[in-house]
Amino acid sequence: MSGEPTSAPRPERPRRRTRRPVVSVCIANWNCRDHLRACLATLTSRRQGVRLEVIVVDNASTDGAADLVAAEFPRVRLVRNAANVGFSRANNQAAALARGRFLLFLNNDTEVPPGTLGRLVAFARAHPEASVVGPRLVEADGAVQTSWRARPTVAALLHRTILFRWTNLFRAAYREYRGREAEPDARQVEVLMGAALLTRRRLFRRLGGWDEGYTFGGEDIDLCARAGEHGAILYHPAATITHHGRVSSRQAIGYAHGHTVVGITRYLRKAGASPWLLLLYKVAVTLDAPLEWLAHVGQYAWRRLKGEPERAERSRLVAEAVGAFLTRHLVAFWRA
Repeated sequence: MSGEPTSAPRPERPRRRTRRPVVSVCIANWNCRDHLRACLATLTSRRQGVRLEVIVVDNASTDGAADLVAAEFPRVRLVRNAANVGFSRANNQAAALARGRFLLFLNNDTEVPPGTLGRLVAFARAHPEASVVGPRLVEADGAVQTSWRARPTVAALLHRTILFRWTNLFRAAYREYRGREAEPDARQVEVLMGAALLTRRRLFRRLGGWDEGYTFGGEDIDLCARAGEHGAILYHPAATITHHGRVSSRQAIGYAHGHTVVGITRYLRKAGASPWLLLLYKVAVTLDAPLEWLAHVGQYAWRRLKGEPERAERSRLVAEAVGAFLTRHLVAFWRA
C-alpha cells in the first residue's frame, strides 16, 4: 500500500543552507557506475538554467558507484543504503530530503542536455493543471523511445503471449497500450515512462510517495494513475532526455524482467481487474514462459550457426530473462 515517503538517513556530508532549489533531482542507483557518472556530469544549475539540487540514493552498489559520487561530485547529496531496497523506496528516501518546489525523478542511465530542466519547469508552470510532466526520451543515436503509454489492461498483456499473439486476439488493445513513439506535440497521456518524471513536491507528498510494494517495474504506472486523479499527465516533447535504458537493463536482465512482470501484475490487481481475468492472465503467462524460453534458445542457436552474433546475443538475453522469471519470480508473480 502507498504510504508516506520513507524517512531517510541523513545525507553523507553536512552542508550549509543555500538558496532554495527550484528542482530536486532524485536518482535511485544500483550498480550503474559509468552511466551514473555521465548523468551527474550533465546536471548543474549553470547548464540547466534553473536552480537545482541532486540527491543520489545508492542501493548498496558493488561497483563503486557511491564512492565515485563522493569523490567526483561533492555537491551531490549522497545516501548509502546497506541493502538494495528497490526503486520506489530509494526514490522516497531522496524525496524526503528534497527542498525544491519540483521533484524530478530521474533514472541513473540518462543524460540531460543543456536547458532541458529549465524547459520542463517552464512548461509545468505554464500548465498548473498538470500533476506530472515528462519529456521525450531518445536513444544515444537520437532514435525516439516510447515515452508514454496507455495504462495496461489484461487484454493488452494477454496479446504478448505466444498463443494470443499468433491468433491476433486483443491486438487492438495491445497497440493502444503501447502508444506511439514519435508524437511531435505536447499532449495529455495516461502514463509517462518512469525514466524522467517531474512533479510538484507538495502533490507528491499528498499522494503518499511511490508505492513501496513495487520493487522494480509498474511503479511509474501506479504513480501516474494516482497523480491523474489530481491533474493532467502531460507529455512535453520539446524537452528531450537521452535514456540508455536498454543498455543498463541488460546488465541485470533477469532482475529487471522478472520484477517488471510482477510489478505490472500488482498494478492490474490494484486497478481493479477482475479476479477471473487475472487468473486467466497468470495461467497464460505461466504456460507461455517455457515456450518463450525454448523459442529463444532455439533462435539463439540458429543465429549463431548463421553467423549473426548480434542477433544471437539479443535472443540469448531474452532467454535469460524468461528463464530467470521461471526460476526466481514465478511465486511472486502468482502472489501479486
